[in-house]
Amino acid sequence: MNGVLATGGMSLVGIIIMYVVIIGGFWFLLMRPQKKEQKRVQLMLSELAVGDTVLTTSGFYGVIIDIQDEDVVVEFGNNKNCRIPMQKAAITQVEKPAIEG
Repeated sequence: MNGVLATGGMSLVGIIIMYVVIIGGFWFLLMRPQKKEQKRVQLMLSELAVGDTVLTTSGFYGVIIDIQDEDVVVEFGNNKNCRIPMQKAAITQVEKPAIEG
């Protein structure tokens, strides 16, 4: 009878260890890359400066004219009258202007 209880207890520990390994694997494969991407986006948005060329989530390229707390004003195209305020979260890529020298 003791052998049956010991075997049952070991299989329960084995199942718990297997669940821990599976949950750890999911975290490593799914959550960790997402957190790294969030940090990258936050860093990119925190380093925005006037004059940077940006790509918006809608696919438009523009130049930053003004920066406020959570919003930016972006100028699109060669027409100086096409300035649109938008949220920083709508920016997907930033290109710093080339330093001429």
